[in-house]
Amino acid sequence: MPELAEVETVRNTLKKRILNKEIKDVKIIYAKIIESDLEEFKKVLIGNEFKDIKRVGKWLIFVLKDHYLLSHLRMEGKYFIKPSDEEIAKHEHIIISFNDGTDLRYHDTRKFGRMKLIKKEDLDTTEEIQKQGKEPMDEELTPSYLLEKFKNKRLPIKSVLLDQEIISGLGNIYADEVLYASRINPLKEARILTKDECERIIKSAKEIILKAIEMGGTTIRSYTSSLGVTGHYQDYLKVHKKEGKPCPICTTPIKRVKVGGRSTYFCDVCQK
Repeated sequence: MPELAEVETVRNTLKKRILNKEIKDVKIIYAKIIESDLEEFKKVLIGNEFKDIKRVGKWLIFVLKDHYLLSHLRMEGKYFIKPSDEEIAKHEHIIISFNDGTDLRYHDTRKFGRMKLIKKEDLDTTEEIQKQGKEPMDEELTPSYLLEKFKNKRLPIKSVLLDQEIISGLGNIYADEVLYASRINPLKEARILTKDECERIIKSAKEIILKAIEMGGTTIRSYTSSLGVTGHYQDYLKVHKKEGKPCPICTTPIKRVKVGGRSTYFCDVCQK
């Protein structure tokens, strides 16, 4: 699944290749991906152009003249840029054609991704954006903020870190890595975390996400770039997908457990 670093990489790559090109056609092959009126969706896009691409959490925000197009990749969503005359491949569900003979194609094997057209003045009140928590790089992500959010949470901290309404952009990969770097057991109840542990989570999350963005994200089986960009942060992973391999610190074999239905990797010596 693409996480914050991967979505940021997609954003930066698309900005170099699709901005300021007139949209001449829109094909909607699988309509359920679009959470807006289909005719309005086409009407707004055709003749328009993307002026910029922003990001909030894992949401891409394509900037049009008077609207924003929100796009969430969910589990398997990817964007391709292809010649318009190339045959439409299986799982390419939304085709945005530009006047230079190229397409922006949304590909999604599982069809979980979503797109939504909103007016610019509605961005801050749109539920998907309004519900996003603080990002790892946000100065408002403080120990007091986390302590307040965690205080009634009896769930394991691993599950709570995946809650996008608390910290926006962390997914399964980086939650494992943040907890390892913070020396916190993923099964520990969030409500009993200390101020010091919250400080460690904030520091680790910021460092790991910034490094992952620098490396173009993490390219593993569940997420690969489709825009000619290969992430390299997988070379820096310490525990995720490392079951049975020695902990980089103490050499104890890395364990894998299920937490909230998600595979979770940790060292039970370093993360007691």
